[in-house]
Amino acid sequence: MAFIISNVKLAVIYYSSTGTNYEMAKAAAEGARAAGAEGKVLRVQELAPEAAIASNPAWKAHVEATKEVPVATLADLEWADAIIFSTPTRFGNMASQMKQFLDTTGGLWFQGKLANKVVSAMTSASNAHGGNEATILSLYTTMYHWGAIVVAPGFTDQAIFQAGGNPYGTSAIAKENGAVDDSVLEAAKHQAKRMVTVAEWIKNGQNK
Repeated sequence: MAFIISNVKLAVIYYSSTGTNYEMAKAAAEGARAAGAEGKVLRVQELAPEAAIASNPAWKAHVEATKEVPVATLADLEWADAIIFSTPTRFGNMASQMKQFLDTTGGLWFQGKLANKVVSAMTSASNAHGGNEATILSLYTTMYHWGAIVVAPGFTDQAIFQAGGNPYGTSAIAKENGAVDDSVLEAAKHQAKRMVTVAEWIKNGQNK
């Protein structure tokens, strides 16, 4: 899934079991497109056994519906100037599928190829106090080790307030059918636009 070519290259990397974070990732891509970025929407590899997936009809349906979405690779991280990660919360932390992907980045980190990447994160939980903020902050810890530049949405737009007011990153209340409230999608778009803007400042500054 590619969009308009610009100075900034953005990767939106997500994990989603029933569709919530996939919808948020697509909204972020739309926001980035509006800001003129070139980018990719990518999923991390599913690790759950087929039996577990098959036991949940919504999970199985989502896996089938998104099987054509490219799987994220280390080359995508190296390519991107900016990266948005989107993952559901698991006990206040990121999903294991996302953690496994991040745990493969040691080689790039050692070579300094992840330093100065502009990064941000989004998440979802089954309720408003299900670990959203902790999940995003735990993901940012990895980014600090990379030497990446975290660009949180803060309270820089009314969309953040309307989506529930999480300054660390857009968060959603997950629904069984994967549907996401329009207010959350608008917050994801704003977060992506803000990221692209900051990434362009940094990239242009480095090129001077």
